[in-house]
Amino acid sequence: MPTKTVKPVPTVTGRRVYLRPFERSDAAAMIRLTNQSARRYPGVMRRFKGKAQFEEFRKSYDGESAFGFMICRREDGEPVGSIGLFHIVRRNTKTAFVGYSIGAPHMRQGYATEALQLMLKFAFRKLRLHRVEASIQPHNAPSIATVKRAGFIYEGCSRRLVKIAGQWRDHERWSILADEWSGRHRQ
Repeated sequence: MPTKTVKPVPTVTGRRVYLRPFERSDAAAMIRLTNQSARRYPGVMRRFKGKAQFEEFRKSYDGESAFGFMICRREDGEPVGSIGLFHIVRRNTKTAFVGYSIGAPHMRQGYATEALQLMLKFAFRKLRLHRVEASIQPHNAPSIATVKRAGFIYEGCSRRLVKIAGQWRDHERWSILADEWSGRHRQ
């Protein structure tokens, strides 16, 4: 049986941060960052319980239906969070979901805003997607502000969409289309 050829995933570089594919060696940083954020914002995100759970998470970003990146500061390479593009459907819809997380010590410094713009550039220019959607809990004001800055449009609320910390939670649905994004980023 022939083996599947996996294309290398590029690093995406911005002014203050860069996105690079997850590596096995990121387990400790990812566990630390997500657990710091989960303590600060209980019920918003799940905790990583160890390297095995991180490895399962890392492998879920297969470079076909999902791409996952560490968000790292350009000045020193320090991981500050993660961002992923997942549930990618190419065929007629050309759509995907985006999710991101910034470690508590690095929040409110503009890293998520820049990382989201880099991911949208990757989604629309490299992958040629038509639409990217974000699902956000209604009380997560910083994340809602991030997608608004990026040009996402509110589409409504999905009741009990995702199970987090043992509870089904409502999520607002936000989206941006390729032509909307490119109209804001002509380069």
